[in-house]
Amino acid sequence: MRARKSTGSIIERATSRGPSLHVRFVAGGKRQSVHVGYVADGATRADAERMLAYELERVARGEWAPPVEQAPVRDVPTFREAASDWFAARKIEGGRRGAGLRERSVTDLEWRLGHLLREFAATPIDRIGIAEVDGFRRRMVRRGLSARSVNMTLACLAAVLEEALEQGVISGRNPAVGKRRRLPSQPARRTYIDRAEQIEALLDAAGELDREPHRQGVAHRRAAMATLVLAGLRIGELLDLRWCDVHLASGRLKIRAGKTAAAERTVDLLPLLRDELVTLAADRRKEQEPDAYVFGTSAGQRQGATNVRRRVLAPAVKRANERLVKRKAEPLPDGLTPHSLRRTFASLLYALGESPPYVMAQMGHTSSNLALEVYARPMDRAEPERLAALVGRAYRATAGNGPAASESRERQEEGAAR
Repeated sequence: MRARKSTGSIIERATSRGPSLHVRFVAGGKRQSVHVGYVADGATRADAERMLAYELERVARGEWAPPVEQAPVRDVPTFREAASDWFAARKIEGGRRGAGLRERSVTDLEWRLGHLLREFAATPIDRIGIAEVDGFRRRMVRRGLSARSVNMTLACLAAVLEEALEQGVISGRNPAVGKRRRLPSQPARRTYIDRAEQIEALLDAAGELDREPHRQGVAHRRAAMATLVLAGLRIGELLDLRWCDVHLASGRLKIRAGKTAAAERTVDLLPLLRDELVTLAADRRKEQEPDAYVFGTSAGQRQGATNVRRRVLAPAVKRANERLVKRKAEPLPDGLTPHSLRRTFASLLYALGESPPYVMAQMGHTSSNLALEVYARPMDRAEPERLAALVGRAYRATAGNGPAASESRERQEEGAAR
């Protein structure tokens, strides 16, 4: 856009910071250009007209000299540009941990960035201050997002801004960092199952679903639920499990590289789970190539986690609760997830009398605090014996250093021989 004067002109240029005003004129036989300012910083066309008149008057009096050369103004990227670069690096390098992000982490970051881009996409990154962050937080609350979701999104914003600070794109302090930027939130409610009757009802309900024709979702739901409850696998570990990792003769599962270095581990099969997997192996013998997924699709592809949650766990929980209500028993806890079943496995091992180091090894944990504070659950005095009877392992009141009963090993070896 250009407004022509007799001996000069006003130029408006588009930049990443928004419109930038300049005046252009001839002095000393050469065309000169002087920057007036950015519209975002308050520069107006009237300012440009006054600047042009002043420079032309200096030229007419012979007083005009080129301005002292300054370092070129660095264009500040918009939040969209900065966030795109940050996200691309995270996907490839996994941030500071040096490993690529898992599919679920990518999806989670895309969700957070979606909220941020809705608010800040075209905003120059150095124009995001404390007032803008606080305003964004209030608007997220009005949209009905939970405190945890708001805080996680603000943490994502802080990470993008921190990267810009490290690269010298912006200066000062990170406006998205600090307790005052966050919402107070309650610790996440961790659900688990601590009753033998409830575990049995869940597995029976999953088996009942297996017997119904034309059901969509993961086949062999009972075996999938049993593997989550009785081996403590994360949902991704369950879906990545291949037949070459299932060693029925020795009674072990091999879990390959996962969330952490400790996640690569060997899990001892409880007798009940071993029986379930033996039955599954017999049913799927034609599909049992070493590299085949244990819980793959009918086409042999890897299942999606959402499919397991919606079409396996949710209907199994619903049907299990119907069974429990008929018996006038306590229903399953609300909000059960695949990770709830992982917590159930840890609590089950503690109930059977296993030691914290053994439980940590089975879970793939490195923190004893996490193992005890999060996963060790109090149970009724009689419940450990009921759980032991359900899973086929002996119960002992004092913790030991390995699988709780040698007779379970003998049973596994006898089964393998058969």
